[in-house]
Amino acid sequence: MPSRSNGQTAEMEAVRTLALVGASAAGKTSLAEALLHKAGAIGARGSVERGSTVSDHDPLERRMQHSLNASVMHLAHAGTRVHFIDTPGGADFLGQSLPPLEAVETAAVVVNAANGIEPMTLRMMAYAAERHLARMVIVNKIDTQGVDLAGLLAQIQAAFGRECLPLNLPAAGGTQVVDCFFNREGESDIGSVEDAHRALVEQVVEVDAAFVDRYLSEGDVDAAELHAPLEQALREGHLIPVCFVSARSGAGLQELLDVIVKLLPDPTEANPPDFLLGEGAAAEPMQARPDPSLHVLAHVFKVTVDPYVGKLGIFRVHQGTVTRDSQLYIGDGRKPFKVGHLFMLQGKDHVEVARALPGDIVAVAKVEEIHFDAVLHDAAEDDHVHLAPLAFPVPVHGLAVEPKRHGDEQRAWEILGKLVAEDPCLRVEHVVATNETIIYGLGELHLRVMLERLREVYRFEVETRPPRIAYRETVTAPAEGHHRHKKQTGGAGQFGEVFLRIEPLARGSGFEFADEVKGGAIPYQFIPAVEKGVREVLVSGAIAGYPVVDVRVVVHDGKHHSVDSKDIAFATAGRKAFMAAIRAARPIVLEPIVQIEIAAPDHAIGDVTGDLSSRRGLVTGTANGGAGTVVVRGQVPMSELASYQSRLNALTSGQGRYTIALSHYEAVPPATQQTLMGQHRVRDDE
Repeated sequence: MPSRSNGQTAEMEAVRTLALVGASAAGKTSLAEALLHKAGAIGARGSVERGSTVSDHDPLERRMQHSLNASVMHLAHAGTRVHFIDTPGGADFLGQSLPPLEAVETAAVVVNAANGIEPMTLRMMAYAAERHLARMVIVNKIDTQGVDLAGLLAQIQAAFGRECLPLNLPAAGGTQVVDCFFNREGESDIGSVEDAHRALVEQVVEVDAAFVDRYLSEGDVDAAELHAPLEQALREGHLIPVCFVSARSGAGLQELLDVIVKLLPDPTEANPPDFLLGEGAAAEPMQARPDPSLHVLAHVFKVTVDPYVGKLGIFRVHQGTVTRDSQLYIGDGRKPFKVGHLFMLQGKDHVEVARALPGDIVAVAKVEEIHFDAVLHDAAEDDHVHLAPLAFPVPVHGLAVEPKRHGDEQRAWEILGKLVAEDPCLRVEHVVATNETIIYGLGELHLRVMLERLREVYRFEVETRPPRIAYRETVTAPAEGHHRHKKQTGGAGQFGEVFLRIEPLARGSGFEFADEVKGGAIPYQFIPAVEKGVREVLVSGAIAGYPVVDVRVVVHDGKHHSVDSKDIAFATAGRKAFMAAIRAARPIVLEPIVQIEIAAPDHAIGDVTGDLSSRRGLVTGTANGGAGTVVVRGQVPMSELASYQSRLNALTSGQGRYTIALSHYEAVPPATQQTLMGQHRVRDDE
């Protein structure tokens, strides 16, 4: 394709960016390797089985034989620089699969010819559409014995629309492909090349009235003249090209490279990314212009933290030119950093370059302040520019972790922070109610890989267990409590006597303490000690070892001794009087109830709602989630959601996802309360 401009702009127009996305086992990594080899970027092809691919360079990926991280690569073909990103296909690794969509013009959804449309295929196509990316479908493994490629093409069109049209078709039993866009004639395995060509041309000319008139009058239009309407059709989602390929045999690789270079949009032709200026509701849309001469706007879509190499920030340049020695600001930071070295990535290898233009994907190393989703810029007016946030799934699968060695708590927190910095779908927090550090992810595999990385990369061992449920205790009736603390051990003794009453408060009210002592029965200086003793019970619990909430305590009488009364005596008396009152006030254990939203395919909703009911859940409503999904809203005890994602995967064939938020506390069933109280007595005995 001849350049439409000169100089730097022409160089920028000779750039293509795409992300290989889709389900596990679609062959994305093998396809990336085959494209690199076909274009001459690598001398020999590696394999996933041998752990020798450019993309899967992490030791864990090599051992598990599938991608866990997004990997950036590049090649040159027909005078064009192609940046592409291989992404994981597992639903647990969406934190690595989604951010690359911020860095590319085209989402290439790879489909395994033998497996067809899978849940991850649907999800990634939907995410790409939400980001207004050009989309294409690459059908891989077309030489698999017994595959029905015609049926698969029909399945693709049924799932994503009639705008999914083949740019080429398999031929000679899947050993080669034949072009349908520039070529009007030829034989294919699954249909007429002429019919496919006509359908493509008609679909493309529909976006341009002038070409429609020509087509109607002349009966055909030379495909070489359709560049502008083709790019418009791709931008608007009016055309989703389908290409056939076999990464294993090499069938269709040359044709796929030609499609990428000749037909996919360059940075000047794609929909601009959704930048915003300002914060919150006051933020206004703004556009980054793919102009090398303007001030710099670049977006960090991936961060890696290597214990030996340091932090690596990988970013896409959207506007301006980044060079070695550029001074760049990170977001609203007041201190710029100097770009000492600028790299293009080839998997784990860093290829130093002098500059990066709009469309280029590059990296800088050892800039500690850089972080995921940061906007890099060189102009003060861009302090508050950011990209519209991606809708990441909320990590709700939790695991409590603690270091095996006592005293390593601070180091554990630092290392977990580094892992969270690399993955926007990991979250770590310290839960005060249970005194636990909990790491949250998208599923069991997600957290298992995180733990493997802790051990292998950081040489750090932790103990894990399911998070404790943050139960609470409260009372349901008023009651009186009394205790006299008297201790004589020779010399000055201890004496304090407290009378108090308690009463329940409305749920969520917390704790109230009142002093109604008359006549100095308890001198005023000892009242804080009484309250201290009461608060000790609030923390440690009275019947099952959980914090006490929603109770009012009134101290109304007592006795003291002019010599033996001390703070410790009244603290002890207050604590034991409060314990006695609680046991007489019909105490109960409360459990957290969460609001839950479950998105699942409509055909699985009956199973999902039935399973929720079996977990003591209450369905409060449903809504249409679009694309064949239904959103179920309800309430369910937190204790019933252990390993829920695994159960949801089984009910929905891996297509279900859920989010939770704390709603309120309710009394546990009597049997559960007896169990919790029994466990507490066992701990006391020990």
